[in-house]
Parts: sequence; structure tokens; C-alpha cells
Amino acid sequence: MQNNVLEVSIKAVVPAANANGCAIFLGAKNKTFHIHVEGHIGKAISMAINKEKKARPLTHDLIGNIFQGFGIELDRVVINDFNKEFYFARIILKMKNELGVKIVEIDSRPSDSMVLAVQCKKTYHGRRKSS
Repeated sequence: MQNNVLEVSIKAVVPAANANGCAIFLGAKNKTFHIHVEGHIGKAISMAINKEKKARPLTHDLIGNIFQGFGIELDRVVINDFNKEFYFARIILKMKNELGVKIVEIDSRPSDSMVLAVQCKKTYHGRRKSS
């Protein structure tokens, strides 16, 4: 892992006062930051954390099932940028076959990547700011 990323975990999922979304608090030992997400994404993250059973697969479950069906492993998620309004993330996927290992990075909303990371029991990372 590069030195400019820091492994973080979800500290809390808190519904917003206006009921239009949630705040996801992420952090490591001495740093915490939050990302605002839509309400249904906050619910999906909470359901994944709590391993709640669902009557039918949600979109993130479908994606995870596709990964599993093709032998694709979610290696990690990196929250890699912030531009005063939005956070950006990359999903790092790994697939092994008889030809070798293929690694692919996919642009993603941090909220979607967090749901997948929790479901796949993988880590997510935040890029450290340069000093």
C-alpha cells in the first residue's frame, strides 16, 4: 500500500436532520471526516454493516453477485479526491485466471464503493493530503 493512503473504517451512519440523506463518518485513529449520502445509500450501508436479510437483492447485492460469478475480487476502495463539493473514489478489482492476474480501477461514488466494501468485507482508504 502506498504511503499516501490511510486505512479508514465507518464510525457511524447518522440520518440527516432534514431526512434527505445521511452522514457517513469515516476515520482512523486520530482523523475523522464525513461524507453526505442519499438516504437510500445510508440505509444500504447500514444494512450491509448489520448483515440484514433482504427479500430480494438490491443493486449493490447484484454487483457483488456478478463479481462472485465471474471470480472478481474487490481488492480495496480508495477515496482519492475532494473538490470542495464532491468526494471521488476508485474501486480496485482483481481477477485471477490461467493467464495471470488482472487489476482494474473503476471510478465510483464513495457511497457506492463503501456499500460494496462492507458487503465484500474489504477495506477502504482515504488519500492523505499533501503537506
